Formats: sequence, structure tokens, C-alpha cells
Amino acid sequence: MREITARHFAERLERGARHAAAAGFDGLVIAPGPDLAYFADYLPVTTERITLLVVPADGEPTMLVPALEHGGAAATRAAGAVRLVDWADGDDEYIPAAGLLRPDGHYAISDATWAMHLLGLQQKLPDARFDAISHALPMLRAVKSSDEVDRLAAAGAAADATFEDVLRLPFAGRSERQVAAELDRLLREHGHQQVDFTIVASGPNGADPHHEPGERLIAEGDTVVLDFGGLLDGYGSDTTRTVHVGEPTDEEHEVYEVVKRAQQTAFEAVGVGVPCQEIDRAARRVIRDAGYGEFFIHRVGHGIGVTTHEPPYLVEGEEQPIEAGMCFSIEPGIYLPGRFGVRIEDIVVAAEDGAHRLNNSSRELHLVG
Repeated sequence: MREITARHFAERLERGARHAAAAGFDGLVIAPGPDLAYFADYLPVTTERITLLVVPADGEPTMLVPALEHGGAAATRAAGAVRLVDWADGDDEYIPAAGLLRPDGHYAISDATWAMHLLGLQQKLPDARFDAISHALPMLRAVKSSDEVDRLAAAGAAADATFEDVLRLPFAGRSERQVAAELDRLLREHGHQQVDFTIVASGPNGADPHHEPGERLIAEGDTVVLDFGGLLDGYGSDTTRTVHVGEPTDEEHEVYEVVKRAQQTAFEAVGVGVPCQEIDRAARRVIRDAGYGEFFIHRVGHGIGVTTHEPPYLVEGEEQPIEAGMCFSIEPGIYLPGRFGVRIEDIVVAAEDGAHRLNNSSRELHLVG
């Protein structure tokens, strides 16, 4: 796997400036969070002390940092492309922060910016305007470089290995929480530095797409939805597989096959220039035509990168065309209230010749003990 170097961060900063200018903004204002990690290779512990990267549409990127954190900011791979400005405890930090911006400028600002910091900037710059990056520039991080795709593929392979390992463990008689702990352990054993979620939804709990694992004991005859992921080397994994304890009923098998067919149909619909909403529509048609349309209750997918959920969103109304290098989930599901649920999810990358899966574990219905 190729290393992400200082050159990559310089290119990202240049691309961010171009995106801002093209959208009519005077620049980007980036606070600690995934945007700062992406553009500046820096993720300090978030505190009340302001850290702020300003990427002007025309000019030098500059990051305001607390003086006591200067060393960490100066040690990043992006340091050569970013000018550092310190402020000391006891200073009014919003004076140097405001000095990095045009008094009447229009900026796209990180969603993760603390309200107290945005309000402090607005007090110093009453004529400046700020729009959330997620709304103003939703595709800012959407197209991945080959180096990023390599990391997403590695994270996906680690999630696949986690699934293969968990299949060897007992399910019946164990609580959802116990199986979720095993998923957490296995993700870390396979290289994840951060685990974001380990959903284990058994029996009727499977009808809740965001079920929190609890003390329910998994029993013979349960369908179990496993949705898990996190970060490996700074990039995300997110996969869902559905298993069954013992032999499924004819209905459970039918529902599973409908979801599997919907997932494959959506995968085959991916193409450069295809609007994101068309992938959602492709999966939804299959499920609707099988008579389960009212039980598919969420979008078919979301982007993934330095966070496990980010633009683009594959949902009705999203007309953004797919571009080569976009990475996103395809995860249709059917959720029958009070009974069971089924979801199958892979991460895919769009290319000129269609989609390529970054998850390659079996999509068949696995029987567990």
C-alpha cells in the first residue's frame, strides 16, 4: 500500500481552495474533526481552546493553534503546506482567528465547529457569512484517490475477515451484547484502531436498523443482523451480513433472497454519470415488486472515507452524478416489525467500468449454531 505523503495533503489543500472558489466562497474554515484530519493530517484532542484551519480560495492556508499544541501541529505531514499561527492562554483567540478571514467574506465552515467558536467569529466579523460544508460543498471529500481506495479496501478486507471469524463462534444462548463484544475484539485483531459500531440485532430486534445490542439471548430460529465497522489506518469499514441460527423458514429464506437480489441490482446500476438516487431506486424497485416496499425504510447507501458515514448519500432526491473514485455503501434491507429483519451491505468504489466491491465475504445466508 502506498504511503500518503506531504504531497497528497498539499494537493488536497489546493483542491479545497478550487472547490471553494468554484462555489463562490472566499475559502474554507476547518475545525478539529474529519475535515481537519483530511486536509491537515491533524486531529488534536477537541477542547475549548480554538484550533482553526483557514484555506482561502486565493492565498496561503493558515492554521491557528494554541501555543501549547504547536509541536503537534508542526509535526504533521501537511505542516510544510500550512502556515502556523499561535495564540496563548489569556489572549482573546478570536482576534487572530478573525484576522485570517475577510471581514465581509463568505466561508464554508466545518460541521464539527463548536458553536462557541462560530459565535466568537461572528461577534468579531458581523458582516461575514458562514455555511456548513456538508450543505455547501458536500462532495469536497467524496472522490477518493487511489491511495485512499487502497486504504478503504484494506479496511473492507479486515471487516470481511472479522465476519469469517465470527461465524465460527456460538450464537445460540449468548446475548447480543456478547456477540457485539466479539465483533469489537475481532475488528481490532484484524487491524482496526477504532471501532465505531457493532450492531447485533436478533429476532424481532432485527426490524430496527439501528438497534443497540442488549441482553436479549439469541435463540434457535433467530435471524440475526450484524452491522459493524470502524477505522483502520484512518479509513472506514462498514459491512452488514445477516445470519440465521438453525434452519430458516420459507418466508425468511424468501425475504433474504429478495434483499440479496436488490443489493446485486443496485450494484449493477452503478456507473459514472448515474445520479445517486438511481441506485436507491434500483434496489427499491426489486423490494417493492416483491411486495415488501413499505418495509425498506432507509436510504440504500452513504459515502465512506475518513468517516464511516459521509456524502454522497444514495437516496431519493440526490441528483449528484456518480464520479469515478466515489466510495459508498449499498445496503438495502427489509424490516418486518416484531418479527425479523434482513440487510446486506457492501462498500463499493465507482470506476469507469462500473462498480467494484471492497467487501468480498459471502453474501449467502449463513447458518450458525
